[in-house]
Amino acid sequence: MHAFDVLGDPVRRRILELLAGGEQSSGDVTAVVRAEFGISQPAVSQHLRVLRENGFTTVRAEGARRLYSVDPGPLREIDGWLDQYRRFWTGPLDALATEIARGRRERRKAAED
Repeated sequence: MHAFDVLGDPVRRRILELLAGGEQSSGDVTAVVRAEFGISQPAVSQHLRVLRENGFTTVRAEGARRLYSVDPGPLREIDGWLDQYRRFWTGPLDALATEIARGRRERRKAAED
């Protein structure tokens, strides 16, 4: 499965967002995803399996619990692929930062006067 196929699903993206904060049990992930998306526990397990089988997460056993975490490898590959397109937004973002700084300077100056 292609990385963008994996990440194209909003449930899987949400799971990765949850795991970006640190390792979590499958039960904790399932509770949040079920509440937000209204899907069954087996459906959440299927999404976790897709992420694991495609290298986006790792899982380790701790007794009866399964603890999931993000594996950054595939995300680095996506980031590398995106490098060829970064030029399309880097310049405009730099220009936006300049305008924000200019606005702050003008507000400070106006407050001093």
